[in-house]
Amino acid sequence: MTATANPVIIEAALSSNPFRNPQSPRTLEDLAEQGLACMDAGASIVHMHIPDLHVPAAIATEQYLSCFRTWLDRDPDVLALPTNGSGDTLEERFAHQFLLHQAGALRLAFVDPGATIFGRPGEDGTPEPDGYVYYFNYDAMSFAIDEGRRRGMGMHFACFEPGWVRNVMTYWRAGRLSAGSFVKFYFGGPYGVLARQPGVTFGLPPTRTALAAYRELLDIESCPLPWFSAVVGGDLIDTPVARATIEQGGHLRVGLEDYRGDRTPSNLELVEEAVALCKKVGRPVATPTETIDILGLPGRTQ
Repeated sequence: MTATANPVIIEAALSSNPFRNPQSPRTLEDLAEQGLACMDAGASIVHMHIPDLHVPAAIATEQYLSCFRTWLDRDPDVLALPTNGSGDTLEERFAHQFLLHQAGALRLAFVDPGATIFGRPGEDGTPEPDGYVYYFNYDAMSFAIDEGRRRGMGMHFACFEPGWVRNVMTYWRAGRLSAGSFVKFYFGGPYGVLARQPGVTFGLPPTRTALAAYRELLDIESCPLPWFSAVVGGDLIDTPVARATIEQGGHLRVGLEDYRGDRTPSNLELVEEAVALCKKVGRPVATPTETIDILGLPGRTQ
């Protein structure tokens, strides 16, 4: 299938802190409403965070469901995505994913397959000491991958560093990835993950060369996993990565969770900008049903 014939999957990552953008959703009701608007504009994957990520899995599940069911009522093929859970054990950290799957609301399991440091700049631009190491170790990767496969869930891998893709490749090479699995290439924008101003970012910058480096990790072994591009701490559509991704057959993640810049766009506006670029390049935008086919996800379990 050529790039021009292959529809582009668009993910909308809704959640952000209000200090970053006054248009950020503040409540579950805001999230549900903004998710619907992004779906209507062309997003077929909708990602969100609940207000408190440290609540027990059962409570987290109910809060996610209050939004997911709204979206699934609009289109039962839309892919709703939560974020990470909390707890002292792997079972606790991943429990909300499997509870959401049991409720018929989640078709993708996920784990961020590696480690990096998130920080913010001090007055001289060097990192403040309150940065932290963000990581999922190999035990967490194996647990999520094997449990997701056992339940018939595809695997979503957000890769903040190139080495994270190599970790995914070890499981792909061993035949342990489930149908419907895909990778996301995360590029470090000027604001990084935590910063309120530019500085202390991560990984590769959003350039065509960096995209080529990410893609080579798949290409050298002819790995067929679908791939997305995202710029965390910047503006994907304002970088050469967005157009190159569309031209080369990839998919896009946009939204206020990732966006940093001089503007204050809404989640809807960011999705609309992605859709407009797809149209300009000449690739159609995937519907939720087409997204399921492109990813190769198993049928719904409801």
